[in-house]
Amino acid sequence: MDPNILVFLLFVFTLSIFLGVELITKVPATLHTPLMSGSNAISGITLVGAIISAGISGNEISTLLGTIAVAFATVNVIGGYLVTDRMLAMFKKKESGGKK
Repeated sequence: MDPNILVFLLFVFTLSIFLGVELITKVPATLHTPLMSGSNAISGITLVGAIISAGISGNEISTLLGTIAVAFATVNVIGGYLVTDRMLAMFKKKESGGKK
């Protein structure tokens, strides 16, 4: 691989880390639930890509890495939906004890 491309990719990766930290720290608490829903959709797309990667008949290491990616993406999607559901439950009105 060309060293210039490697340096460029490393620069983009480092820049994305700093940009992500800046964006996440400036998000108000009221926007966390909609952003979680959006990130769950992105994680679902990642899961589809991981399934395709695991299913392509290549060498054994690519199938193993694809399977690991499927496992991690699945945990990410399920965890995201559980957190979103828990956050939405905080905004539901509680029923009074006397009314049925």
